[in-house]
Amino acid sequence: MKRVFALTIVAAAAAFAATAASAQTLNTIKSRGVLHCGANGTLAGFGLPDAQGAWTGLDVDFCRALAAAIFNDPTKIKFVPLTAKDRFTALQSGDVDVLARNTTWTSSRDTQLGLNFTGVNYYDGQGFMVRKSLKVNSALELNDAAICVQQGTTTELNLADYFRANKMKLKTVTFASANEAVKAYDAGRCDAYTTDASGLYAERLRTVKPDDHIVLPEIISKEPLGPSVRHGDDQWFDIVKWTHFAMVNAEELNITKANVDEMSKSDNPDIKRLLGSEGKHGEALGLTNDWAYRIIKQVGNYGEIFEKNVGQASPLKISRGLNALWTKGGLQYAPPVR
Repeated sequence: MKRVFALTIVAAAAAFAATAASAQTLNTIKSRGVLHCGANGTLAGFGLPDAQGAWTGLDVDFCRALAAAIFNDPTKIKFVPLTAKDRFTALQSGDVDVLARNTTWTSSRDTQLGLNFTGVNYYDGQGFMVRKSLKVNSALELNDAAICVQQGTTTELNLADYFRANKMKLKTVTFASANEAVKAYDAGRCDAYTTDASGLYAERLRTVKPDDHIVLPEIISKEPLGPSVRHGDDQWFDIVKWTHFAMVNAEELNITKANVDEMSKSDNPDIKRLLGSEGKHGEALGLTNDWAYRIIKQVGNYGEIFEKNVGQASPLKISRGLNALWTKGGLQYAPPVR
C-alpha cells in the first residue's frame, strides 16, 4: 500500500512539473508580442532576406504560420539568422522560440541536444554539384576529387561515409559557412560542392554562371528536414507540430488561401474540425479554435508554400517528389484533427 501511495506521489509530482513547464514558451511569446524564429538567412527557397530585409522561404512561411496561429498576424515575428554552428545553441539558450532552418532530424540531435523535432517539412537527401566542363556524370567518378563542404554539419559526415563506403579517395575542403563553401567552389578551389539536394539548386543560382553547373543524380543520404523546439514544454511542442499538420491536412482537403472562407461553410466533418467550427481542438493547444483557419487564410496550405518557395512557381523549380502528399505518391502525411 505504501508503495502504491509513493508511486502516486511521484506521478503527481511529475504531472505538476509537466503542468508547470507547459505554456511557458507560449506565454513568453504572447507577453513579448512577437515570435522569435531561428532561420537560415542565406539559403534561397528556405530562408533568405532581400536587400530591404523582407524574408522569404519555406521555413520562413512555416514560422509565419505559427505567428498567424498565435496572434492572428503573420507579421508578428522576428527572424534571427543563424549559422549551422550556432543554430542549436540559440535554441537551447532561448534566443529563439523555434528553429526552422533546414535542419536534419537525427538520433543524436534529438537525444543529446535537448531538442525535440516536430516533424518533417521537407524530405531531402545529400547530393553533389559539379561543373559541366569536368565531364562527370556520376558521384562515383569523383575519386580523389576536392569537395567543398560546410563544416559541423551532417553533410560533412555523410561525405566521408560515402567515399569510404565506395573505397574512393577524398580531399575535403571545409568552410565555416555555406556561403564561403559555394564561393570557393565557384572560384575553382574545389571540383565539387556537396549539400542537401534542395540546397544545391538554390546555391547554383548564386554562381557566376549557373548554366555551367549540374547537379549529379546520386542522393547519398536521408535528410529529413524539420523545425525543432526545446525539451520541457509539451504544449509548445504540440503547437509547432500541429501547425505543420494543419497545413498538410488543408492541402489534402483542398482548402487554400483563396477558398478557405467558402470551405468554412462545408458540412464535411474533417473540414469543420480543422477550421474550428466543430470541437475545441484549438483550445486544447492553448490557441483559439480557428487557429488553423488563421494559418491557411494568411499563409496557405503546405502545397501552396512549397510551390511558391521551392516548387514550379519559384526560381528553384524543384518537383514535389517525396514531398508530395501521401495520396499522390509522396511522404507528406498528417494525423487527423479529431
